[in-house]
Amino acid sequence: MQRPAIIIHGGAGRGSSDLAREQCDGCADAVAAGWRILADGGSAVEAAVAAVTVLENDPHFNAGVGSCLTATGTVEMDASVMDGSRLVGGAVGAVSTVVNPVRLARAVMDDGRHVLLVGGGAEPFARAHGLPTTSPEQFITERQRRRWSAGAGEGPGTVGAVAVDATGHVAAATSTGGLTHKLPGRVGDSALIGAGTYADDRAGAASATGHGEAIILTGLAK
Repeated sequence: MQRPAIIIHGGAGRGSSDLAREQCDGCADAVAAGWRILADGGSAVEAAVAAVTVLENDPHFNAGVGSCLTATGTVEMDASVMDGSRLVGGAVGAVSTVVNPVRLARAVMDDGRHVLLVGGGAEPFARAHGLPTTSPEQFITERQRRRWSAGAGEGPGTVGAVAVDATGHVAAATSTGGLTHKLPGRVGDSALIGAGTYADDRAGAASATGHGEAIILTGLAK
């Protein structure tokens, strides 16, 4: 039997030092959420998604609540999930109303008809699968408004998790709000299987963070 394990990250980038404590606490909460599932015999997919969900719900990270704002001051979020035991994945891009994009990415994976849904197609899919939605304004924090008004740069990056469960199966999950002042419609590596997220029981699992365009061009996670 494999010894379960989980690793999470809160993103690369020029973060604010005054958020260090909150971000450390958030990472600890995310690891704990994933570990509880693994300790109870749950799957690597469940653990990775649970950990990233915690980070999406924490306003101190650039994912879900607290996402960076686009050039027009809106929120567009990306996420993906991959199951290394079956070599299947799901992803969403440029979503603005889905409470937890990573859970929507998992729903896309479990549905099995497609790998990636974006924007206006992804959000009706979320509602059809009973996933909660809200107004786009609920994701915008005062900190991100200030960054946007100041013309701030890239921001604190992506969040992600990789896990291995007791059966030896691996999984990865990634979520982000993208870049501050990105063009509306820009989809980054976090929504692309093989670039921002990849998992294969024969090799391992990866969740990337960094400069999205470079990660896409190199197919970094795979």
